[in-house]
Amino acid sequence: MLAHLDSTETLKEDILSEEPPEVDLVSEISGTRGLDEYAGDIDQDNRIYQGDNLDVMNYLITEEDMAGEVTLCYIDPPYAADHAFESRGGGRNDPTYKDSFEDAEYLEYLRERLVLIHELLSEDGSIYVHIGEEMMAHVKILLDDVFGRENYENTISRKKCHSKNSTKKRYGNVQDFIFFYAKNSDKKTWERPARPPNKEEKERAMKEYRYEEEETGRKYMKVPIHAPGERDGETGEPWRGMEPPEGKHWTYPPEKLEEMAEEDLIVFSGNGNPRKKVYYDQRDGVPVTDMWLDKRDYYNQQQAITGYPTEKNVELLERIVEASSNEGDLVFDAFMGSGTTLAAADTLNRNWIGIDKGDEAFEIVQERMQEGSGHSPFKMYKTR
Repeated sequence: MLAHLDSTETLKEDILSEEPPEVDLVSEISGTRGLDEYAGDIDQDNRIYQGDNLDVMNYLITEEDMAGEVTLCYIDPPYAADHAFESRGGGRNDPTYKDSFEDAEYLEYLRERLVLIHELLSEDGSIYVHIGEEMMAHVKILLDDVFGRENYENTISRKKCHSKNSTKKRYGNVQDFIFFYAKNSDKKTWERPARPPNKEEKERAMKEYRYEEEETGRKYMKVPIHAPGERDGETGEPWRGMEPPEGKHWTYPPEKLEEMAEEDLIVFSGNGNPRKKVYYDQRDGVPVTDMWLDKRDYYNQQQAITGYPTEKNVELLERIVEASSNEGDLVFDAFMGSGTTLAAADTLNRNWIGIDKGDEAFEIVQERMQEGSGHSPFKMYKTR
């Protein structure tokens, strides 16, 4: 259950009425990529903040006037799993951070931050919240409350590791979850991701693309050029003396159909039924669904980039960044950890802002963005 029943608008007003923190610039990194190579907004600084993310978001909204500026937010917040996380060089006596909350405390902690993230997002913006099984049902209710159930898009199930030989009397836990919400579902930035087909999918596709052009050798399949529903406009008009099938309409206006026919993109069956050619070599890949089996975390910390205990697979973040933002957009991570979100955004020519309160995260991300990524300039700030 929610910690209390204040409306999200009242909660937002209460948080933003607090005095924002003082912020000091502690470092300015020039980067190695020239401005002619960088597609991001050169007037928008890439930034790393060390401090409580609630305070920093208050500062960004009230002092930097950044409400409505963020296109994509990804967060991997604490899971309320009662774990102490150790980095590669750390130990039990000095964990990187402790993930221990009481349920009500955790929900209010996260709710406050989601309210400010909502304020930071643009109308075409989206949020992805990475969460474990411990509190996922509660977090879903929080997100419905803050973003609206009508703006819920997906619950992505991700295989996070190989199968385990669990000693507990239950099924082995190999998945975590990513909630995907838009600020406004009708306006969200979206480019559906695709992945390479596996062997079975390739074999199945070759059966579907069973026709071959004699001149080029290109494989293709035939698909209908009509769709359900009658139309009064151009797509309901006759083409080459043919009416659309009863109860249907053409998927293209007659003028476009004629162009396609002249380009040999339409074939006719023996009884004159038209079909469109769809070539196998024009496929972008297999559309990604809400089951992600191909973006597991690193198998062990020796394969990781930073050694940070909760470091995520950079290809996972690249998929999210490409799907829900465009070049030059602003990507935001309020729990930046090892900086994987920022690295993915930087590689893909997005602007970025990251926040974390930990000393180790602040140092690791500086090194990663300066040496590991090393592309675009950024500034580092600390709150006081």
